[in-house]
Amino acid sequence: MASSKEAKGGDTADPAPRPPRKARVGYDNLLFEIKGPLALISIDRADRHNAISLATLDELHVAIEEAERAPQVRAIAITGSGDKAFASGSDLAEVEARDLRKALEPLVQGVADRLERSPKPTIAAINGHCMGGGLEVALGCDLRIATTNARFATPEGNLGIIPGGGATQRLPRIIGKGWSLEMLIMGEVIDAERALQIGLVTRVVEPEELIDSVRQMAARLQTFAPLVPQFMKAMVHFGMEGSLRAGLALEKFAQAAIVETPDKAEGIRAFLEKRPPKWESNDND
Repeated sequence: MASSKEAKGGDTADPAPRPPRKARVGYDNLLFEIKGPLALISIDRADRHNAISLATLDELHVAIEEAERAPQVRAIAITGSGDKAFASGSDLAEVEARDLRKALEPLVQGVADRLERSPKPTIAAINGHCMGGGLEVALGCDLRIATTNARFATPEGNLGIIPGGGATQRLPRIIGKGWSLEMLIMGEVIDAERALQIGLVTRVVEPEELIDSVRQMAARLQTFAPLVPQFMKAMVHFGMEGSLRAGLALEKFAQAAIVETPDKAEGIRAFLEKRPPKWESNDND
């Protein structure tokens, strides 16, 4: 949850006033753009290494909801402005003043949960430092793609605290118990190559290719029947919360629902006729 430049626990708070904003009206800490099938949300606090404040979390909820409501959006991506940080962690000026009542609120957890429960696939496009609370936001996404200069850490131990945004629970579910304990207890920085090896991310690209790669992923998702990615992610997320037998039963009920849709018939017909499908549930058609 805490911010770090290289897992040292340094405060990212900057007492100097922020320059006038040129971003979209309605967001002070984010940039928001819908272009084609992709909604791109950028944490825009580069002067503070994109440290996540409480106001940033509030705006992330609003932006994610806005993206969910846009019928043309097929994927929601979270990234960081500039090339130095996806998000260096939570704003330590606020963490320092946090009391028991505030610490019990689902702050970063709330945003990560929203990304995980979103009906649309969510992608963390990670550039530069992704640490503490920033990493926990990324862990809430369905997919994580990183640049070669990305760096990851859970440095909370350096500050005498533990993660509170979901890292102790989501990391083991994503990369396994062993590597999770290594990252959490040791608090050391790992690079993009190691993150790829342990399954923390699934793709690594050059920094200049990051956003284009995410747009290509959204374009591919646009070729599927809209309900398919939504059902896929729901099966994985909800299935992992129960037993294997319960998950398998849930999968069959979901498949039974999908096969009754017009898109199922269209998908098979289009494949046999060697033509692109025209999905009935696609609002853009």
